[in-house]
Amino acid sequence: MTRLEPGAALPAQEYAVTRADLVRYAGASGDFNPIHWSERVATHVGLPGVIAHGMYTMALAARAVSTWTDDATVLELGCKFTQPVVVPDDDIGVVVVVAGTVKSVEDGRATLALEVRSGEQKVLGMPRAVVVVDG
Repeated sequence: MTRLEPGAALPAQEYAVTRADLVRYAGASGDFNPIHWSERVATHVGLPGVIAHGMYTMALAARAVSTWTDDATVLELGCKFTQPVVVPDDDIGVVVVVAGTVKSVEDGRATLALEVRSGEQKVLGMPRAVVVVDG
């Protein structure tokens, strides 16, 4: 487990996202909205291309939290969906980077402020997690 002390920077975690990942997520979640797999539909509705599911992007943030905390119990996880993660139609995809800072540790809980980016753009607004820590 990464040491959770107030002010500590959490090491950035990088996750590649491909169109195949979006297809698998659609099957698991039941969200088959064509903006997540059809370039034609996505651009027709004004998007820059096929985009990742917002909840998939949030799940990547949760995955980083799990990595940093060795699967500690998550009490809260939240964000605003502010920018789409555009996923190109190739075998490389796009990289989502999740970084974090420990904001506080008190009463057996650690509050983590997260930063989730695709390229130079923040894709989640105000992402944060609260996890159980050993006292």
